[in-house]
Amino acid sequence: MKIATVLRKDDYTREVCRQLREKLLQPDCPFRFVESPEEKPDMVLSIGGDGTLLEAVHQYGFEPAYVGIHTGHLGFYADWHPDELDEFVQVLTQRTEPVIVEYPTVQCRIHTKQGITYDKWALNELVIRNALLSTLVACVYINGDEFETFRGDGLIVSSPSGSTAYNKAVNGALVHPSIEAIQLSEIASINNQAYRTVNSSLVLPNHHEVELIVMNPEIMIGLDREQGVWKDVRSITCRVGGEKVKFARYKKLTFWSRVRKSFITG
Repeated sequence: MKIATVLRKDDYTREVCRQLREKLLQPDCPFRFVESPEEKPDMVLSIGGDGTLLEAVHQYGFEPAYVGIHTGHLGFYADWHPDELDEFVQVLTQRTEPVIVEYPTVQCRIHTKQGITYDKWALNELVIRNALLSTLVACVYINGDEFETFRGDGLIVSSPSGSTAYNKAVNGALVHPSIEAIQLSEIASINNQAYRTVNSSLVLPNHHEVELIVMNPEIMIGLDREQGVWKDVRSITCRVGGEKVKFARYKKLTFWSRVRKSFITG
């Protein structure tokens, strides 16, 4: 089995990775550590927090299965802690077959006024804001039909697993990853006698598409950990992605158990 690692950049995480490699690389071991996506690893170990996991999936893509070892802050995607390395090594060396869980993604197409299209995707969410931190204005279309004109701080299009991230902070719904859907949520919408929005999160199934026609000359676009200022964006279309991110689960830890542990019990 070829294994790649993506690390949070701190001494503690590097030490955890060193210990793990030392435990796995024993005589006659069936594992080989690789250092780049070109070597096509079978498994990617994300050692850090949720940000490290997002970095890992964008670096290695949809082919390998991912396992999270938590040395960061929240660790929603992680199954393992550093004090469980021996147990993790044991299930690997015994060649225990994991349960492969697939999480839907958000597929995004950014269309510029010059006619250029950029294909992007996110495991957690797409976020758009006005680059000048003033009001974002965007016309929202669902399946080609006008729905509303949004005015406010920003908009979030999240995946089911991303529903527990920024989407949750704006009171969006939590969606189980077995449901192939995206969710559109508003950030501080303006609602008064002149301007109205639905002011609720919308959960859209996998055969629906949301189009955001942007009125601002410059906007900030965030895609998971990637963010930047974009000029002359005409519109952004989002739907459920055609590919999913695979996670190798060696423990029985359900999605709702993760939610409870992350936000209720700690």
